[in-house]
Amino acid sequence: MSDALQWREQTADALSPEAVSEPSITEPAAPTGFAAEPAWAAVGSLTLGVFGLVTAEFLPASLLTPMAADLGISEGTAGQAVTATATVALVASLIVTAATRTIDRRLVLLAFSVLLVASNLIVAFAPNLTLLLVGRVLLGAALGGFWAMSAALAMRLVPEALVPRALSIMFSGVSAATIFAAPVGSYVGHLFGWRVVFLIAAALAVVTLVAQFATLPKMAPSGTARLRTLVDVLRRPGIAIGVLCAMLVFTGHFAFFTYIRPYLETVTGVGISAVSGILLGFGVANFAGTLLAGPLLERSLRLTLVAMPLLMGALGLGLVMMQGTPGLDSVLIALWGLAFGAVPVAWSTWLTRTVPDQAETAGGLLVAAVQFAISLGAAGGGLIFDLDGVSSVFAASSAVLLAATLIILVGVRSRRTA
Repeated sequence: MSDALQWREQTADALSPEAVSEPSITEPAAPTGFAAEPAWAAVGSLTLGVFGLVTAEFLPASLLTPMAADLGISEGTAGQAVTATATVALVASLIVTAATRTIDRRLVLLAFSVLLVASNLIVAFAPNLTLLLVGRVLLGAALGGFWAMSAALAMRLVPEALVPRALSIMFSGVSAATIFAAPVGSYVGHLFGWRVVFLIAAALAVVTLVAQFATLPKMAPSGTARLRTLVDVLRRPGIAIGVLCAMLVFTGHFAFFTYIRPYLETVTGVGISAVSGILLGFGVANFAGTLLAGPLLERSLRLTLVAMPLLMGALGLGLVMMQGTPGLDSVLIALWGLAFGAVPVAWSTWLTRTVPDQAETAGGLLVAAVQFAISLGAAGGGLIFDLDGVSSVFAASSAVLLAATLIILVGVRSRRTA
């Protein structure tokens, strides 16, 4: 009897909450916050969210003319829908981590998906420009907030060694949206009207919300993020120069990409059908580059950070100097897409390795730098285009990329800073 009682007591002790510790993604094994086991279903639901967010972001570009006609405004005015999204995304990327520092990250992500649903529905039923802009502002809040947290979320869902792979899967949603949004959006809009396209986007957002609700684990907030934390993180050794280099790389890319159609039409000398085909090739290559980024980064982060802008800069110079046939230009542009596919994944991986304890705050800084780079590349490229033509835009883009390569080689660290 005493033996049985002793066995019961030992069993109770062994099964007590103090003695039993189930592995959980909300309680990472390391203080940096990396998960003990990968949660690939959750990563997949975030990829679906990326696809929905970026698709909604890109849709106005393919639907601007019918949107403007239906609302009785100019195309330039309708284009402010894009400006509103980018502006709010920049602000949101800087403040969302501090504003939600006490909230479960799962709830924050679900809130972003709710905003995505609401944005698409408001735009789909908007009777005027004011409501259209309201819908796009909601999208900007979700877009900037999500991108600021994306690298930190990957850390919470997979072990450190698998972060590049998780990020490459997530960013494949961007490439898929690039391929999907413009051709499918314009085609469906032509058949059924632009509002139906945004209703389809809203339905996709609902699917995303359900998937995330089913797969995302609870993720308690980490770090001590406040607005001041932005400055504290930026002052860490190597962070400011890293953010600057990322901004230069994205500036060089968007100066190139914004004016690629005028180049193809005026320099390469192809029609709209060939332009569409070349851009589709760019998108497919970009998708492949995003998927290849994971294995590349697992081998060497530093080599990837240096090699991609170097290759892009060389390709830009090749387009300027050769001014070749449609076939040659198609190949060079596709290779650019392949190289750029690895760039967002590489810089997000750099962030998780250099600032793992404040990845959300650093992510906000990186997203703000990228949003600024998009504006700078497009605006600066426009000035050069008006002064000296599209070939000079490509030359300037290459110069920025090659300068970024040199600075990365000399000054960017690829390990944790304190």
